[in-house]
Amino acid sequence: MRCGFDRLAERVRAVIGQDPLSDSLFIFRSRRGDRLKILAWDRDGFVLWYKRLETGVFKLPRVQEGARSVEMRASELAMILDRMDMTKLKRVPRYERPARTREINQEKVVV
Repeated sequence: MRCGFDRLAERVRAVIGQDPLSDSLFIFRSRRGDRLKILAWDRDGFVLWYKRLETGVFKLPRVQEGARSVEMRASELAMILDRMDMTKLKRVPRYERPARTREINQEKVVV
């Protein structure tokens, strides 16, 4: 957790393969799990948010084998910062409206 703005931005490029200047937040967890750093680009410079827990650890989702990172929603990040264990939560499938298709000259076009 000694890394600052520039070194974390370089890790985003080299390890994750993402652009640190994008609209994404990049989360880094300490080995002990009691500290988090969040790196974000804010139009004209980097923002670094740092949180240290007095007791307990942050429970982040596991990276799947072969993957370099995990994507999560803002609501999931909020739950992690509130020290909820994401592994014990069950996501209920959401309704997704099927894509409408119409046939034009015997080709299907997704609308």
